[in-house]
Amino acid sequence: MVEAMNWISEVMRPKIKTLFKRETPENLWIKCPDSGQMVFHKEVEQNLWVIPGSEHHLKMSAHARLKTMFDEGTWIDVPLPEVATDPLKFRDEKKYVDRLKEARAKTGMPDAFKIGFGRVGGLPTTIAVQEFAFMAGSLGMAAGEAFVRGAETALEKRTPYVLFSASGGARMQEGILSLMQMPRTTVAVRRLNAAKLPYIVVLTNPTTGGVTASYAMLGDVHLAEPGALICFAGPRVIEQTIREKLPDGFQRAEYLREHGMVDQVVHRRDMKETVARICGLLLDVRPTPPKDRQPAPQAA
Repeated sequence: MVEAMNWISEVMRPKIKTLFKRETPENLWIKCPDSGQMVFHKEVEQNLWVIPGSEHHLKMSAHARLKTMFDEGTWIDVPLPEVATDPLKFRDEKKYVDRLKEARAKTGMPDAFKIGFGRVGGLPTTIAVQEFAFMAGSLGMAAGEAFVRGAETALEKRTPYVLFSASGGARMQEGILSLMQMPRTTVAVRRLNAAKLPYIVVLTNPTTGGVTASYAMLGDVHLAEPGALICFAGPRVIEQTIREKLPDGFQRAEYLREHGMVDQVVHRRDMKETVARICGLLLDVRPTPPKDRQPAPQAA
């Protein structure tokens, strides 16, 4: 009897498993970080990467962001300058050049910025987006050069400059060269101000560190997505430093709006229309309403 059971467990069971095995894609479902509910991947993608029900805003790729913002989902990519790959020959657990290769293979981008020029609500607009999946959207020489190139494009074409920030801060592998991008990007913003061109910042989750301490907090108008973490040092570091419990929602978009650091918290589905309206007001130009929201004809 024992021998028969061994034969069933060692021989029959694997064969039965093989017969009924079904291949299931790993990314078929997405778990909501807030509610824990499982949502079909396609449904979340069609909902602009916002979890239906909980309205939790997931991270969004730079390409998807540009597609949702520009009219008809089309734009012209702004070519970005090349910089030294590894100026400090940095190495921690891995070589910096190897980390860059992995990030480029993962995202298909040369660095953490993607910049496009097109129309938003009919208005010519330059948009810069940080890709968090590329080394946490960290600010290095390439990202600094990209931001400055975006500002130069806006100056050249006389358009508003819209930034979607998403970053863990400065890139430690580039040391002081990374930190020098903070004043460089600040000078680029000053040039936009001098030219009287709108600079709109949309703070997404997360925006932290040196990015918050420079160009992400220099906008004419600051918008934020719901629940976005916006800070210099994170809540855990602050709690350990002051040894006190922080208020609920501390450093989140809604908290910062209540305390005057953010002008408006905007749902992702309303972001394009809101940005177009603000740019139109600042330029004294009326944006074109989306096709599904054309104004009703006036009675004769």
